[in-house]
Amino acid sequence: MRTVLIIDDNPAVGEALTLALSLNEISACTAASPEQGLALLAREHVDVVIQDMNFTADTTSGKEGEALFRAIREQHPDLPVVLLTAWTHLETAVELVKAGAADYLAKPWDDNKLLTVVENLLELGESTREATRARREQRRRREALREKYDLDGLVFASNGMARTLELACQVARSDVSVLITGPNGSGKERIAAIVHANSAVKSGPFVAVNCGALPGELIEAELFGADAGAYTGANKAREGRFELADGGTLFLDEIGNLPLAGQMKLLRVLETGQYERLGSGRTRRAKVRVLSATNADLKAMIKAGTFREDLYYRLNVIEVNLPPLAERSDDILPLAEHFLAGRAQLGDAAREALLDYPWPGNVRELKNAIERAALLAGGGTVVPELLNLAPHPTTAAARSLDEPSREAVEAALRGADGVVSRAAQDLGLSRQALYRRMQRYGLDVSP
Repeated sequence: MRTVLIIDDNPAVGEALTLALSLNEISACTAASPEQGLALLAREHVDVVIQDMNFTADTTSGKEGEALFRAIREQHPDLPVVLLTAWTHLETAVELVKAGAADYLAKPWDDNKLLTVVENLLELGESTREATRARREQRRRREALREKYDLDGLVFASNGMARTLELACQVARSDVSVLITGPNGSGKERIAAIVHANSAVKSGPFVAVNCGALPGELIEAELFGADAGAYTGANKAREGRFELADGGTLFLDEIGNLPLAGQMKLLRVLETGQYERLGSGRTRRAKVRVLSATNADLKAMIKAGTFREDLYYRLNVIEVNLPPLAERSDDILPLAEHFLAGRAQLGDAAREALLDYPWPGNVRELKNAIERAALLAGGGTVVPELLNLAPHPTTAAARSLDEPSREAVEAALRGADGVVSRAAQDLGLSRQALYRRMQRYGLDVSP
């Protein structure tokens, strides 16, 4: 039940406010003095306080109200307080708003305005509590993952990354092939390393090869090895990655770049555990856990005839999808702080810029931006200009279409009579998202 505490020594004021609030399904309790109000706050749950500025009949200084407000702020720093003030206390009320009061209303007050202020504060409180609960749950989830699994020092805070890691770690102990999907720069190799670190072959080698970084004619030699003379420049025999990974994990990054001839040989290894070095007729065996990754649409490649369907199903027994950084914004600032490593400090404006940027290059782009900014900051504070975040044409255009303007936000608030939840619904936003935009545009949450 939403509860408002009214602290006023005039019983008529308490009765009038209680009635107005009850008509909007808001519970109210009253206290006739600052001492009673503070005592009630110490033992009862209260969502919002409405307090008078004057409690002594022979003075109109407002000092009693100021002292009460400061006591509430000290004992309950997150509790929103609305001040009821006569014109003689207006200057003091304005100063207290600067000191953290949620708002002030002049006596005699307008019921509609008062109810709108209280509703907004209650909604903001609910949003804050929801966000706190979500952060607590995310923290619990992260701690549980780190206690149970080896996460290779990975920095994350988002639910999306937690889900990815939970799945990756759950399948790690099995011997099935895992296909890790996600955009370039999102950290697919880190996920592969975590699967290996939690697998039954974690004591064996972890060998990674980027199939997209090698010429087509060298990929087979890279994977399976080559005898001397197998190709121009092969002056001596060389081991392939399957041999090097024997007893451990082989990670094939950018698997969509493997040519069809290599795909056929890889399929044979997955099916039989057997292969031959390039230029050799001798059959070799390797016991290897194969993980692969791609940012390509392998199903589309199958339709185009450039990727074998049977190989796809061999590689994709379990698919672990790694979301782009733009879809896990809770990871942005923790990663940025991690990449800074204490060499500089992130200014508030830089934090906003990092959160507003769409990160088309994902974690790799974030790391590069932070490394550059840390160097240029010279141990000082990182400002947006040092991040050099040039707008990405596609994502920036999409964001500009989705982002409501200041005028649109103001119009929605007017149309909703200042009720944030209704305005957010009209704009197609969550309450939290609308509050962030109001703060960005310098709009107050109260009417």
